[in-house]
Amino acid sequence: MGKSSKDKRDIYYRLAKEEGWRARSAFKLLQIDEEFQIFENVKRAVDLCAAPGSWSQVLSKNNEEKPGDSTTIVAVDLQSMAPLPGVIQLQGDITKTSTAEAIISHFKGELADLVVCDGLHDLDEYIQAQLLLAALNITTHVLKPSGTFVAKIFRGKDVNILFAQLRVFFKEVYCAKPRSSRDSSIESFVVCIGYNPPKGYKPVMLDPFLDPTPEFFEQLEGVNREVVPFVACGDLSSFDSDRTYPLEIDGKTYELKEPLQSPIDAPYKTMLEMKRNNKFNLESQ
Repeated sequence: MGKSSKDKRDIYYRLAKEEGWRARSAFKLLQIDEEFQIFENVKRAVDLCAAPGSWSQVLSKNNEEKPGDSTTIVAVDLQSMAPLPGVIQLQGDITKTSTAEAIISHFKGELADLVVCDGLHDLDEYIQAQLLLAALNITTHVLKPSGTFVAKIFRGKDVNILFAQLRVFFKEVYCAKPRSSRDSSIESFVVCIGYNPPKGYKPVMLDPFLDPTPEFFEQLEGVNREVVPFVACGDLSSFDSDRTYPLEIDGKTYELKEPLQSPIDAPYKTMLEMKRNNKFNLESQ
């Protein structure tokens, strides 16, 4: 048996390194844009929970390739990340009003055309829902009317509650599954187009809360029970993220490459140092 792409993760992991992306998640945003053209006419963009920065990197490269006026990009995260050209980094908590005010200050008082949030990895369904609500909450402070919001969502038993809340604020809401997102994952992305808050709505930064019961959903009526369209993104001829590919594809010889951006402060760093010190202590005895 020859080596396969499973030896070095999946095809999109390898392509991300070959093409210089910080993470394979960059392809998810690229494929969402292919389907919905979310980058069109965007002058101000916000990337929430941005680290390690692959979605900010996509926004930055799109900015470089776009003729005419440049886009102001603000990346927000609690932790620092390596710099990116044309991206303003803001370390802040997305549940704080001060963070929303800081974002707007970088736009010179204007509001954003696009807000994206890939979120964190390895979260459970409940925590991801809370993160989505926090992202939506700050989005109502910084997104202009008719703007677009894109965020990761886990399709679980309470997902219709989240869809209903999004439909209150946006004219169109889609649940998108990019080709680069594994079929085995319940991960999808909400693409919310046409920000249109209810008349008289005033954004207030409250802690997100989501703890619905089945009886609660049954009480919803009208727009709150809208069914969100599910859209598969990416051409069917694209690579399948769940399939095993040979290391040599399209006539190219496989070459192992290190990640474009190593962790700034990896959580396993302390453990490696402890093991290294223990080894030295044993050899000196």
